[in-house]
Amino acid sequence: MSLTRARVRAHTAAAATARRRRSLPRGAAPMRKLTLQMQMSVDGRVAAEHDGWQLWGFDWRGPWAWDAALKQRFNATLDRIDGLVLSRPMAEEGFIDHWTAAAAHHPDDRDFDFTRKILALDKIVISDKIEQPRWPRTRIAGGGLAREVNALKAQPGKGLICYGGVGFASALTAAGLVDEFEFYLNPAAAGAGRSLFPQDGLALSLLDSQAYECGMIVNRYRPRDRG
Repeated sequence: MSLTRARVRAHTAAAATARRRRSLPRGAAPMRKLTLQMQMSVDGRVAAEHDGWQLWGFDWRGPWAWDAALKQRFNATLDRIDGLVLSRPMAEEGFIDHWTAAAAHHPDDRDFDFTRKILALDKIVISDKIEQPRWPRTRIAGGGLAREVNALKAQPGKGLICYGGVGFASALTAAGLVDEFEFYLNPAAAGAGRSLFPQDGLALSLLDSQAYECGMIVNRYRPRDRG
């Protein structure tokens, strides 16, 4: 698919979402928003060709380079959602198992409250290659990316956060399914790697920007066509 066609599809999907929001009956609950949360380098890379550019790097026994305020913010992020949307590789490569082990390793550490929140949240894996979930509080959605995500948004609740690799994140973005982007901007340049966005770009509106002592900046955006 050409970049132009991909952008037309993204614009069409975003416009359809906007129409659904505007056409909600009076008193009806608004559609849940999908937030894509990712680490990003200062030169806009979300996947680098080498390791070591992220401040998110610890083995649950070593130091964690985030400052206290940033850890608190990250924990609070999960309070405003009631569902996690995961890619198949993210689930199969150990996301849920990893945080389960971390929660057990830090049962009384408030910095790791998010691990217990992850375990308690409903988790939805978008995949047509997995038939049955192998993890607790997890279900498989295999009806196609746009169909499944829009169905999740239409359900009542607080909100959704997506975790996945650059391929999955790019597909969500190209399909116009992301309502908010939350980038944890690391104080490092990757130099080379993959970008989340298509080569012809995407116009965004800044919702919030906060710098932290550790050097991280958290920026929140929405697609400009969402108004």
